[in-house]
Amino acid sequence: MGIALIWCLALIFIKWITSKRRGAISYDSSDQTALYIRMLGDVRVRSRAGFETERRGSHPYIDFRIFHSNSEIEVSVSARNVRRLLSFQRYLRSSRFFRGITVPNSSNILDDDYNGQAKCMLEKVGNWNFDIFLFDRLTNGNSLVSLTFHLFNLHGLIEHFQLDTMKLRRFLVMVQEDYHSQNPYHNAVHAADVTQAMHCYLKEPKLSKSLTPWDVLLSLIAAATHDLDHPGVNQPFLIKTNHYLATLYKNTSVLENHHWRSAVGLLRESGLFAHMSLENRQLMESQIGDLILATDISQQNEYLSMFRSHLDRGDLCLENANHRHFILQMALKCADICNPCRTWELSKQWSEKVTEEFFHQGDIEKKYHLGVSPLCDRQTETIANIQIGFMTYLVEPLFGEWARFSNTRLSQTMLGHLGLNKASWKGVQREQSGSGDDVDPTFEEMDSDILPQEPRLS
Repeated sequence: MGIALIWCLALIFIKWITSKRRGAISYDSSDQTALYIRMLGDVRVRSRAGFETERRGSHPYIDFRIFHSNSEIEVSVSARNVRRLLSFQRYLRSSRFFRGITVPNSSNILDDDYNGQAKCMLEKVGNWNFDIFLFDRLTNGNSLVSLTFHLFNLHGLIEHFQLDTMKLRRFLVMVQEDYHSQNPYHNAVHAADVTQAMHCYLKEPKLSKSLTPWDVLLSLIAAATHDLDHPGVNQPFLIKTNHYLATLYKNTSVLENHHWRSAVGLLRESGLFAHMSLENRQLMESQIGDLILATDISQQNEYLSMFRSHLDRGDLCLENANHRHFILQMALKCADICNPCRTWELSKQWSEKVTEEFFHQGDIEKKYHLGVSPLCDRQTETIANIQIGFMTYLVEPLFGEWARFSNTRLSQTMLGHLGLNKASWKGVQREQSGSGDDVDPTFEEMDSDILPQEPRLS
């Protein structure tokens, strides 16, 4: 009888929620000033919320469903929402909250969901050699939810901001669900990896003694949502297929703007910060946007130049809120492309995944005669060439300046791995080409505007 009652309650709850949702757009939020961005589809956001209306005008021959298998195409949006609700229901059924038991310490919420090995890994979440792939397996594909919730608790954010743990859990589940698991690289595991890296940077002495709880809160949310609803293709692809997002954002930081607006939608829909003042919520949304927009790889040189100038002048003052925010932008940029700075075992996996995503885009471009984007042609490019160019022209300059700012053991470890990984890819390159100096000139010749958006190559 107990199990039957639970299922009845669960079904009633699902029916009640789905009756208030259409597609993947929230109609039941307490914030009635906007409908919230949920996915690449029919999304409309009222201008009163500060966002323009999204209008669809995609290339008539491009349907993003072609990136997925036929079985995936048949899964409707409503089914996706049911999966999200069921995942939340599974949590409710297993948690002490659902059984009506008082939980004195919010960290105990972890006990019901984490097996022994995953909990042991979280005890070392600040280690640079943290294996996010293993952690994702141990958490049954819930690495982003599990890791981010743990970090919120570890940093004392739940208590400091008086967060409702159930709302926090719901928010994180929705975030994880809105990453596309079909993407080889830009998926929830990448977001979890970036969030773990961001945590490592927040622990660095220069930052840890200066950051406020507000800074940490923004950093973790931005890291977890920085690629939210990524379609698995880059900005040039969206532009040349006349995708409605490219039109909406005027071909500027198209993906980053969409990730940010999607994150804002989930924050509002979850009601996680509904108890805060409107002014603070708007400030939070704006500053999260500043962090996410900084990950636009086409703006790499501008941010790097500003960072280098500050370091040359020695005028960074972390007591200054604006300077702290700028450093957090640089930290998120580092976290986003830190894969070449991980151990070879981890870095190589990321390299293979991002190249697979690039080549998949190239295959689609060939099929529809769109012109293959740089680095996306599997017939002319190799993982080794792409990685060596990426490390040489993007990763090394950024992490060299970060080491100037924070000359710690972690910085030296990252640079050490970067050097070893680059040497390993050069070895692979020599085996493939028979010479040692064939660095792919693509990175040198291409304009930053046509660099694959957020290549996250690593």
